[in-house]
Amino acid sequence: MKPALPPTISDLLKAQRLAAGEAEALVPGTDIVLPARDTRGVAVVIIAYHSGRILFDSIERVLAEAAVKQLILIDNGSSERTIELLREIDEAYERVLLVQGHGNIGFARAANMGTQLASQPWVVFLNPDAILCDGAVEALVDTALSTPRPCLVGARVLNPDGSEQRGSRRGEVTPITTLVSLMRLSRYLPFLRGFEIHREDELLPDAPVPVAAVSGACFCIARADFLSVGGFDTRFFLHVEDVDLCWRIRKKGGTVLFHPKAEVIHEGHTSRVDPLFVETNKGLGLVYYFLKRADTIWRKLYIMALSPLIVGVSILRAVMRRRLRDTDDFS
Repeated sequence: MKPALPPTISDLLKAQRLAAGEAEALVPGTDIVLPARDTRGVAVVIIAYHSGRILFDSIERVLAEAAVKQLILIDNGSSERTIELLREIDEAYERVLLVQGHGNIGFARAANMGTQLASQPWVVFLNPDAILCDGAVEALVDTALSTPRPCLVGARVLNPDGSEQRGSRRGEVTPITTLVSLMRLSRYLPFLRGFEIHREDELLPDAPVPVAAVSGACFCIARADFLSVGGFDTRFFLHVEDVDLCWRIRKKGGTVLFHPKAEVIHEGHTSRVDPLFVETNKGLGLVYYFLKRADTIWRKLYIMALSPLIVGVSILRAVMRRRLRDTDDFS
């Protein structure tokens, strides 16, 4: 006897918010007969929070991509002028869906909301200060379509000068590799190079390759895969949720790929948010991630012993950065 669909999935199917293949992935063994849907349709999800002028450059480039059938903008908080401009874009484009007024609910919760609202089988998460390069979306989807699921495909993230950005492709994120990377120790102590998380200095591969984690600035995942692993862990308020998602995809037997030819230009450090808030959340997120992965009491104690150092180094990084102001948005 075939299992019955849960009421929530039945409702999504009736509303054409879920494809037959997606429902089958969520409830294996269920017979579902629905008209075929575009298997390449992409929804881009952007989470904005006092993101500055570059947000609109990012939106403009997304809307120029024919492969993007839907753009979902989740506004966690912006200046009054930015709010007005976002509403004008929402009214001007039928494929844009804007969600405002809910306050700053954190990146993970906002991204999960955006995915729930998506009407396409593929979701591309894009930072509000990242600009898609030509063909990036198609390259990500092409690779995902030819890879056994679940899979997550990350773009090659570039600095404005064209060099590859730190975090674009990463090794295994552990307490030791994190401290080596945060403190840039391998730069001064070459024998620690094997403990460096970031791999942007390595030879660029000719084709997509498996990695432990990719940058959350731009990656593609099937909506059904994202839902099946529970989306982002909302215990992460800001940062590290992308590393955690990559780990859970791999833990489920899936693959995380770095795509060398799907490129985005990531401006970085454009948020008007206090760097101390950002880096503190990053440090706390790393500690939570390590505790989440720890499978013995001794590993938990080891992580707890290192946690003050991890958070402290993150806070020290914040001291080195200047906070931008909302008035910088459209001055």
